[in-house]
Amino acid sequence: MTSNRKRGRPAHPDILTPGEWRVAEGVRHGLTNQQIARRQGISTDAVKYHVSNILGKLGMASREELKRWRGIDSASAMEGRKTMGSTRIGTIGQIARTVSDISAARSWYRDVLGLEPLFDAGNMAFFACNGVRLMLVGGEAGPESILYFRVDDLHGVFARLEAAGARTVSAPHRIHTHEDGSEEWMGFVEDSDGRPLGLMTTVGAREG
Repeated sequence: MTSNRKRGRPAHPDILTPGEWRVAEGVRHGLTNQQIARRQGISTDAVKYHVSNILGKLGMASREELKRWRGIDSASAMEGRKTMGSTRIGTIGQIARTVSDISAARSWYRDVLGLEPLFDAGNMAFFACNGVRLMLVGGEAGPESILYFRVDDLHGVFARLEAAGARTVSAPHRIHTHEDGSEEWMGFVEDSDGRPLGLMTTVGAREG
């Protein structure tokens, strides 16, 4: 008796599979294959495989093209927010700082400095600091600190900055989904000294 059922994973209706979207978001956030693998709990070879598939599906030749790609996860609330709101730069929403030992730093900032913990994500720890969020990133090379500005219309801000001559380092992309369903989106441009500046917004927050 033969079966007509096809073997393997069924085709995903989106341009990228959920796993590929997660890797694409890591690449667009400037992470290396090793950093993506560590954060997602998969092998480096799996990340390389996903990156190769993503570039092939999108007709791209390099990771740099992917970083500047404006593609949006079709399931995201950002789809309906691309052209809404002000394109002015808002307040500083987050400051990132690299640390050598995330466990030790998490304890020090909580127990010694007395900051309020918000949540952890892999090798990152987030704290509330009087309206500004502090993000500690453990064990990764990169800038010692990065400023993140809050904006309303993330895509509109990027269009305005690019028209004014700013260089996009990483196009707007989703970086985290909270338990209440709200999503955090970020993108990066370079300042006049070639340092990254983050732009961030939160969409899809549920009321009540």
